Amino acid sequence: MHRILLIDDDEHLAPPLATYLKRYDFELSHANRPSVGLARLSAEAFDAVILDVMLPEMDGFEVLREIRRQHSTPVLMLTARGELTDRVVGLEMGADDYLPKPFEPRELAARLTTVLRRLKQAAPAATPTETELLRFDGLSIDLPRREVTRQGELLALTGTEYELLLLLAQEPRKVFSRDDILSRLRGQDADLYTRAVDILVSRLRKKLEPLDCIKTLRNAGYAFAAGPAR
Repeated sequence: MHRILLIDDDEHLAPPLATYLKRYDFELSHANRPSVGLARLSAEAFDAVILDVMLPEMDGFEVLREIRRQHSTPVLMLTARGELTDRVVGLEMGADDYLPKPFEPRELAARLTTVLRRLKQAAPAATPTETELLRFDGLSIDLPRREVTRQGELLALTGTEYELLLLLAQEPRKVFSRDDILSRLRGQDADLYTRAVDILVSRLRKKLEPLDCIKTLRNAGYAFAAGPAR
């Protein structure tokens, strides 16, 4: 059973949502204040976090920033009225997905399932073989461990950033359109939010600097352009 942490100050939301999510093999825990949620996330193991934007003590974006300083746990943000600004800011800061309020529990369960399936880790290998490593000039990707090393330094990537990099790196020079990327990362054709891809690429590029691995092809999409390992 997957353990999910809900950080939301609505006391009436958690009980019925917990009951519903049990159908999908999710165990929901609730923290009604950010400080409580952050403490639990540090002390316990959770597979994903559902994070509301409107919270007491600090807003959801500040909480997300604190989470990303220490954890790579997938975060799905709940945004009031589906505001575009909330979505953009959340994705820029490292959220893996968003869902506007009010939402249908079934859609929330589907999004959680998709995120967790996408980010499911393979069993670690003691000594990766060459087929389990992608090597480029200054960059290596360890598939079993889901680790990315840039010029000898281990990078802290979110699950979505890792999946985006892997998608591009597995087929160097191939051009992926924004719609292709969204469909592949989410595992479903949805109401495409193409700005999300630009945000993810921008975040990933900053973490890969000074390497210039991702090229933009005007009106076409993105392609991986790192050279072969020397």
